[in-house]
Amino acid sequence: MTPTKTTEKYFEAVGRRKTAIARVRLFPAKETGFIVNDMSLAEYFPTKEMQMTANEAFVNAKPAEAFRVSAKLVGGGIVAQSEALRHGIARALLVYDVQLRGKLKKAGFLKRDARAKERRKFGFKKARKSPQWSKR
Repeated sequence: MTPTKTTEKYFEAVGRRKTAIARVRLFPAKETGFIVNDMSLAEYFPTKEMQMTANEAFVNAKPAEAFRVSAKLVGGGIVAQSEALRHGIARALLVYDVQLRGKLKKAGFLKRDARAKERRKFGFKKARKSPQWSKR
């Protein structure tokens, strides 16, 4: 017997920050709720700052309807993951309604923050720090 699949309509997008990647799906719902890697938002992001970062796109855009957010996060640290989630939610909101672009763009949530750690070069201690030099 084949299992029955319920197909719900959703809006999908990908958000990134450093090496963190967030695959986000927005399902229209009665009230906003988060499921991140099969955990609630408060369980996955322990601090209020990270929870607020993840929710900022909804606060700024103020979409006409509420959404249930389902996200899969991989890579990076926990702070980068919260920022990747915000980026993904902002992009998914654009798929839902293009009119929200102005608010999201002004807040800077649509820009992919490309800053990442610079690679170490050979002959150097770190990316730019060279070994101590002595004249004699």
